[in-house]
Amino acid sequence: MNDAMSRCDRLERWAAVLERTDRDRLSPFRDVELLPKEARADLRVANSPLALACEDPALRQAGLGSDRFGDGAVFFGLSRNQAHRVLCSCGYMGTMQPTEVARRLRRLAARERLRRSWTANPLPAFARWLTESYSLAG
Repeated sequence: MNDAMSRCDRLERWAAVLERTDRDRLSPFRDVELLPKEARADLRVANSPLALACEDPALRQAGLGSDRFGDGAVFFGLSRNQAHRVLCSCGYMGTMQPTEVARRLRRLAARERLRRSWTANPLPAFARWLTESYSLAG
C-alpha cells in the first residue's frame, strides 16, 4: 500500500469516485455478517461500491488490489462493523445510492481526522470540546 495516501485520503477519494459516477444505483454485499471470515473476505459483487473504487486508477495505484470484500476492508482500514455498515445490504433498502455510501465514507473520514487530532495533541482538542460543551449548556 502506498503511504502517500492516508486512510482519510483513501476514504475521501472513494467518496469522490462514488459522487462522480453516472450510476444511480449500486449493488450491496448481501448478509455478510452471516458468512465465515474466509468466505466474506473473498466475496465479490458486480456494480458494488468496491467494484467502482477498483475502477479508479488513483486507488489502484495506492494499493487497492481487487474489489473483494476483504481487500477493500483492509485497504480502506475498515473494521468489521464499519465494512458491514458501509457495504452490506442490511443498511440499505434494496440497492444503494452512491451518494449515501459516499456520505457514510465521509463520516468515517471525519471521525478518523478527529481521532488523529485528539491523539496528536489532546490538550487543545479537549479544550475545544470543553468550550463547545460549556457554550451549548449555557
